[in-house]
Amino acid sequence: MYPTPAQHAALLTQCRHARCVWNLALEQWSMWTRDKGATPGYIEQARQLTEARATFEWLRAGSQTVQQQALRDFDQAVRNFYAGTHRRPTWRKAGLHEGFRIVGSQASRIVNLNRRWAAVNVPKIGWVRFRLSRAVPDARSYRVTFDRAGRWHLAFAVVPPLIPAPGTGEVVGVDRGVTVSAALSTAELLICPGLSEREQVRLLQLQCRLSRCRRGSNRRQRVKAAIANLHARAADRRKDWVEKTSTDLARRFDVIRVEDLRIAQMTRRPKPRPDLARPGSYLANRRRSKAALNRGILANSGGLLVQRLKDKALGRLEEVSPAYTSQTCSACGHRAAENRESQAVFRCVACGHRANADVNAAVNIAAGQAVSARREMPGRVSRKREPQLTASL
Repeated sequence: MYPTPAQHAALLTQCRHARCVWNLALEQWSMWTRDKGATPGYIEQARQLTEARATFEWLRAGSQTVQQQALRDFDQAVRNFYAGTHRRPTWRKAGLHEGFRIVGSQASRIVNLNRRWAAVNVPKIGWVRFRLSRAVPDARSYRVTFDRAGRWHLAFAVVPPLIPAPGTGEVVGVDRGVTVSAALSTAELLICPGLSEREQVRLLQLQCRLSRCRRGSNRRQRVKAAIANLHARAADRRKDWVEKTSTDLARRFDVIRVEDLRIAQMTRRPKPRPDLARPGSYLANRRRSKAALNRGILANSGGLLVQRLKDKALGRLEEVSPAYTSQTCSACGHRAAENRESQAVFRCVACGHRANADVNAAVNIAAGQAVSARREMPGRVSRKREPQLTASL
């Protein structure tokens, strides 16, 4: 969206109103105790909102549609939390959660200006221009958001059609990693794009400049905006790569198999320890290495890729156990830690099969190998202890 300066200020005011109403509803819900009655639901909160609008001028100046929709969204979030499908509703923060939703007949007030531009009638703001990235769908709601890079977006809530299977019966395995974002069992290596070398140097310079800025100064705000623009550029490239890759896989293969990984647990921040206070210690260096590994995992968008594959290839995505897929030979099935010579080279010590390590793991994933840690594999030496002789000579 490309609002005028006056519309930009009005949109930010609408975001503040929606965030305030959400946080007040969350505060009411969080203050519940066993000795108190039930927390007010949507009907009671809507009545309280009407009383608050009659009392406070700054709240009455905003759109009642936006504020009531924030209450409906919170009520739905609470229902999803009790159903076990979503996490607990959290606080919305200024500068991080900027946006509001329009539902109903007002969501259809859209006119096409030409082939690339259109305008939407936002309540209490008027007609705001936005650029058409695709044809406007027949949606009953849309959401206006403002990101840290200073960009306004308009997103319509529409369930896209599923991608049909090609019907060839082909199965592909996808191995996700840090160096190689996605390795396919067809020997294809896919790399998720990020910032270029010049952009990385620019980011480092801006971060150094940010450390010398005074807090609350206008110069600090400009540097933070420049940093946010670089991060937004990298995020856009990752999302574009995920969409194109997931669409290509859903169109080419009937069955897609991936590792059943827990990205949130893999990238969990290590717990602080007293012995990490000493700079340069082994544990401090290890913690920094873990932070770098977490950034590498998240930068490859492995979790988002699987989520988009689930959406586009519904019922055709299978998750297999990731145990020992990188140590098992795809030719003979021999498993040993020595098979993995390096990050990129796999050489079986039993049959001499040599291949790219990520491609070898992808072939095992395509075969659906779910190796249990207790299962004995060919060539594996049992670690059971032999009975020891206690008699003295």
